[in-house]
Amino acid sequence: MAAQEQNETNTAGPPPNLALLVHQEIQPGRSSERQKLETTTARACDRLEVPSYWVALQSLTGPREELSFDPFDSFEELEAAEAGWRQFYAVHPDLAHVQEEIDAIVESERTIVAVRRDDLGYSADNIDLARMRYVRILEVRVFPGHESDFEEAVKTLAEGFAKIEADTPWLVYQVNVGMSTPAFLVITPMSGLGKNDDLLSAKTKLLEAGGEETAKRLEQIARESYASTESNLYAVRPEMSHVSKEWAAGDPEFWRPRREQEVKPEVKPNDKPAKKGTSDKPVA
Repeated sequence: MAAQEQNETNTAGPPPNLALLVHQEIQPGRSSERQKLETTTARACDRLEVPSYWVALQSLTGPREELSFDPFDSFEELEAAEAGWRQFYAVHPDLAHVQEEIDAIVESERTIVAVRRDDLGYSADNIDLARMRYVRILEVRVFPGHESDFEEAVKTLAEGFAKIEADTPWLVYQVNVGMSTPAFLVITPMSGLGKNDDLLSAKTKLLEAGGEETAKRLEQIARESYASTESNLYAVRPEMSHVSKEWAAGDPEFWRPRREQEVKPEVKPNDKPAKKGTSDKPVA
């Protein structure tokens, strides 16, 4: 997701206004099977016109799960995609069967829809989804009526990060559907795991720059307003993802590498001498 290493924003994969996140736990011992099925579907969709796109993420911490991050511009587009997939599977029953196989090995699933909060992100203009390799997702559930406290905390952190010129952009999405309590997702994209070290360093500098009063206020908000927090790290699985051509163009070697060398036909010499007026180029 991140373009931290670039001076100019790459607009190939801008953060979506709406994010559909599907968390799935796979039956024990069937992860490899799931990977093969997902890869089959993704590669087939690369060659077809499909209603929507997705990025496959695999958890590196927390519960072993697969997470699908599906970008949309609006709820209207999401609704159209749902109808479009029904039509797509009717036309491609072979892929519908593959999807049924995938569903059969899912042990549990939860789906949420979240809306991007432009007012709460940090350096979001420098984020490019096409550059994502890893992503940290902080899920913050707040007590009802304490949404403004979370907003205050995030804005305070953003101001502090700006002061120390931290090179760690993040996005904030507010959960709209799928959770019983108010919740936010703080998504920190990373081009490599080394960005975790940068984040820890930035936090130390932030505490030094913000002062004791700021630190106490943030601790108070966390203690009084947060029902729970959970932070997990995910790795991008490009072979199981299907992104737009524009998105893939941001880093084609990562998103759509050549999976096999082109097989060129063997050229055999022509045993018969070429007739006058014809090409003397060997015929395959």
